[in-house]
Amino acid sequence: MKQLSTTIAILALATSSAAFAQGVNFATFDTDGDGVISKEEASANMQLEKLFPELDSDGNGELSKEEFAQIQ
Repeated sequence: MKQLSTTIAILALATSSAAFAQGVNFATFDTDGDGVISKEEASANMQLEKLFPELDSDGNGELSKEEFAQIQ
């Protein structure tokens, strides 16, 4: 059930956000260029901030490019 909820949430994020619809990429959110998206960086987008805990599959408090790719 959690997987289904995550999938639905990811699809909603990818289709409803104008930023994602315009092809916003990882680098857009990785504002400090360190190769990961921190919670602080994710807070720039309400939808990404909301999904952050589910996308952060390793629980380290950052989104890698691979974790972020789940929404694309």
